[in-house]
This record gives sequence, C-alpha cells and structure tokens, in this order.
Amino acid sequence: MTDETVSMVLDDARERMAKVVVHTRAEFANVRTGRAAPALVEKLPVDYYGSVVPLQQLAGFSVPEARMLVVNPYDKASIGAIEKAIRSSDLGLNPSNDGSAIRLSFPPLTADRRKEFVKVVKGMAEEGRISVRNLRRSGRQELEAFEKDGDLSEDELARAEKELDKITQAAEAEIDSALTIKEQELLED
Repeated sequence: MTDETVSMVLDDARERMAKVVVHTRAEFANVRTGRAAPALVEKLPVDYYGSVVPLQQLAGFSVPEARMLVVNPYDKASIGAIEKAIRSSDLGLNPSNDGSAIRLSFPPLTADRRKEFVKVVKGMAEEGRISVRNLRRSGRQELEAFEKDGDLSEDELARAEKELDKITQAAEAEIDSALTIKEQELLED
C-alpha cells in the first residue's frame, strides 16, 4: 500500500511539473524574436460576431519570408475584427490588409528591445520555477500527511522526499534549458 501511495504522489507531481514546463515553453513562444511565427498571434482574442474567439479558429497562417506572416481568414468578413485585434495587442505590429489577407511585417529588433524581451522571458522562467516549487511543496505535504497517519515510516518519507526533489530539479533544469535557448534566439542578430 505505501509504495503505491508514494508512487501515486510522485507520479502526480511529475505529471503536473511536466505540464508546467510545457506551459512555460509555450509562454516563451509568444515572445517575439524578430522572426515571423504563427505562435505569436494564434492565441490573440478576436471579437467575432459578439463572442471572443482565438485567432487560430478564424484564420490560417503562412510564413512566406522570415520576417513576414500572412493571416488568411476563413471568413473574409472577419478581416476587420482580426486587424483590430492585432493592432490592439501589445505585439507592436502594424497589419496591412489587402481585402483577402492580412500581412504582418516583423521589423528587426533593436538591442534595447532584445534586452527587454530577455528580461520578460527570465520572468516567465521564474514563474515556471515557482509553480514547480509549489507543486513540490504540495507533494511534500501529501507525503507528510501519510506519515502522520502512520501509512509511511520516517525512512520511507525521507526516500520519497529525495525522489520528489530529483523530479523538481529535473523540471527546473528543463525550464532553465528552454530559457537559455530562448535567450540565445533573442540576442542573435
């Protein structure tokens, strides 16, 4: 019973920490690098006939050049709403509308802007690490509750906590690795 209980707690923590890592990487993808990428705009909320819908449900995307993103709306009547959503976002993009598609031109980033983005990404990474540590704390509390109830001995608790720490360190290392890659991507010309 105790091994099953401990492994359930550890597996749950591992799974939830993996989700935090995936979420943090997805957040990194939303930070602009000067290259066109659909991930930058696909989650933008668009007011479409009175309901707010993510842009990816209203349009297809193509990248004809490294610094150009073309948004092709499925419904041509939604072009105005899509253009408005892009303009009002904090991406700093100026959409050009040709009546059937919207072109987004990504200007090269200045050195100062790149440094700002690095700070933003570091903040996102820290949020991810904090989430991982919170999951470790809740896992520890579960394990300690099992020990209090007599379902777990002190030695088993210590082993389980060491395993939980290893899982936590692995998740934090993944976040740090993704951060390093994103920093390099942001700082390259």
